[in-house]
Amino acid sequence: MAKQLPISLHGGAKGSARTQFAALCWRERRGNVQILLITSRRRKRWIVPKGWPMDGKTPAECAATEAWEEAGVLGKASDDCLGVYSYARLREGEDDVPCLAMVYPVKVKSLKKKFPERKDRRRKWVSRKKAAKMVHERALSKLIMGFSPPKSPPKSVAETVLKSAEAS
Repeated sequence: MAKQLPISLHGGAKGSARTQFAALCWRERRGNVQILLITSRRRKRWIVPKGWPMDGKTPAECAATEAWEEAGVLGKASDDCLGVYSYARLREGEDDVPCLAMVYPVKVKSLKKKFPERKDRRRKWVSRKKAAKMVHERALSKLIMGFSPPKSPPKSVAETVLKSAEAS
């Protein structure tokens, strides 16, 4: 596991930070770990899927839901948080919102061609090293570089969300 970097509130007050849950989507190909990155909607920067907490869902289930909605991912999300990174969420005409994103690994079983945000985003499989260079947040880059696939299946999986996504 990567050493956690200090968190930045990007100029916000300590009570103003919002929490999001992010999915580090991964697979193994020919013995090498690959990371799935997607583009942000407006600025088209390379990011990992992430979103706000959802009532009645665990953080890992939220991360799995975001992976489905933003990247068409079907897979298994682990309840083991890899770490946290911070960033400033840009909002048009308003102050930026400091966000803390908790990152959960999602082992990808398949990618669907049809998913809710397919018209807004691109997705790309890359090596850990390349993914770490493509993202802008230093702490996320460090988490990606330090990521190692678990030796055993995830302790708990967020498959409920994924099964409903497969049905749609």
